[in-house]
Amino acid sequence: MKLSRKIALLGALAFAIAVPGATDAQNYRLPGQHNTQHGELIASQTSTVEVGNTTKYLESLFAEEEEPEFDIYTEGWESNFVNCYKNTAVPQTAVIDVSKFAMPHPGYVTSPYGYRKRFRRMHKGIDLKANTGDTIRAAFDGRVRLTKYEARGYGYYVVVRHTNDLETVYGHLSKFLVEPDQYVRAGDPIALAGNTGRSFGSHLHFETRYMGYAINPAAIFDFANQTTHTDTYTFDKNTYQNARNFSPEANAAYAAQYKSTHKVEYGNHKSTRQSASKGGSKTYTVRKGDSLSRIASRNGTTVQSLCRLNGITSSAKLRPGQKLRVR
Repeated sequence: MKLSRKIALLGALAFAIAVPGATDAQNYRLPGQHNTQHGELIASQTSTVEVGNTTKYLESLFAEEEEPEFDIYTEGWESNFVNCYKNTAVPQTAVIDVSKFAMPHPGYVTSPYGYRKRFRRMHKGIDLKANTGDTIRAAFDGRVRLTKYEARGYGYYVVVRHTNDLETVYGHLSKFLVEPDQYVRAGDPIALAGNTGRSFGSHLHFETRYMGYAINPAAIFDFANQTTHTDTYTFDKNTYQNARNFSPEANAAYAAQYKSTHKVEYGNHKSTRQSASKGGSKTYTVRKGDSLSRIASRNGTTVQSLCRLNGITSSAKLRPGQKLRVR
């Protein structure tokens, strides 16, 4: 072996002895092993999020939420009556003036816009707390296009076509204050709130639509602050289902404020089978999707009281058809 090669080998051996682990340096460059080690490290530092806890948290924010209605634009109705945009080309984007507006009702959000996994149905509007007989107002200037009744969903409802190309839908009403083809200004009374159709408590179901597309009302309105987010709303086919700065916590704070200044109606649930005995007790028949917090909210009581009356815990599983004492 040549002298120069022997010197090189001896030098490498001396370096390996002087620097422990140097011979393994290239191992740290293997992406697969590095990723595995990194993944194990992250896993050891990450706490587990329990789905059950998340679901309970959301239910506590919207304890009065109801099963979404069938879409009057696509289900249960002939399209030429409700969805007059069926064969119309809808632009990808459009800027809509929402500066001249009125809040349809000052109630807090009891059910936000979005898909409901437990009901396997999309909720294409927002539900606002309202007592039967409360005044419902037109959100923008426009003309009344429909006043109808839909037993399986919206009950008595009004559709208004607005001068800014939006349409708004107001559902579960108890009385119409307008007629088809009547022109209304933003803020004009158009109906009284109610509990008609597929409803288990007085509230307003409110939708905002552009050429048949059900926009998330929280993209236009800031319900916690009773205003619009901006003077214009940009409709986009890719984002119209998204809210804008919607905060469940802000809504909860507004709900507390609203309850402190308004008498909130509970227990007016025509579709809920209830019976009262001579002793003054009242029972409630559990429906699919019910939770103790929702039942308590609907009947003006607390989860703790329900548990005490029925000898159950707050984590008890409810069965559809089960009878619970609520008083």
